[in-house]
Amino acid sequence: MTNNTWTGMRRDKRREQMGNKILNKIKFNPEEGGLFYRDVRYLLVRPETLAAFQKATEKEIGEKASNILYQSGFQGGALSSKRYREVSGFSDKEIIRFMVEMGPQIGWGRFELERFDGNKKVLIVKVYHSPFAEGYGPSSKPVCHMIRGVLGGMGSLVFKKEIESKEVSCLAKGDEYCRFEVIGFT
Repeated sequence: MTNNTWTGMRRDKRREQMGNKILNKIKFNPEEGGLFYRDVRYLLVRPETLAAFQKATEKEIGEKASNILYQSGFQGGALSSKRYREVSGFSDKEIIRFMVEMGPQIGWGRFELERFDGNKKVLIVKVYHSPFAEGYGPSSKPVCHMIRGVLGGMGSLVFKKEIESKEVSCLAKGDEYCRFEVIGFT
């Protein structure tokens, strides 16, 4: 057995032991037909369903579709960040850490925090295996507008400023991963 195989097996075992903290705490309310995590409702949707919606919207309204998806994600990211700050008393850094850890646990790909600088108002996150990019398929442009929006909403709350959120690499474009840059205006 090679050292890389052994390292990979140990990493897989640690992940298995850690479990999915989010899914383990999701509560099903049969009367409402809803899934709730810390009293926040979540919805399970196949990536292909969202990709079909995105493509149909793009066909109907063109470039405006990306802004609508971004704004939807932005709203979710801002509301979630605010809620977890209120419920858990998280600092800015803890909100970033929590949301980056939550992303993969709710099926949004494997998030990796590349950089967070609260003073310079910079947040850079890589996402491997984005379900939005994988569901969408090949594209000449970035397609993960909801992730870009969630990170933007989180950044606006944490930075307490207007932000710019960009997807500078995208799996759908053939890049190795999706990379997002959120910059607060000074």
